Amino acid sequence: MTEGSFWAMGGYAEFVWPSYAIAIGLIVALAIASWRSYLGARRALARLEAESPRRRRGS
Repeated sequence: MTEGSFWAMGGYAEFVWPSYAIAIGLIVALAIASWRSYLGARRALARLEAESPRRRRGS
């Protein structure tokens, strides 16, 4: 197998490479969305903890 035939993907390169690009783009978008959601949840938790004092157990 030559390097040129690898990049041509047996004649299906016009379908394979865009599919890879879309898959990578979706993975990156999901990672960014997850990170933003995580940061929002941390902010919400910090706000809730600041609003209510800690309770002692058994009281």
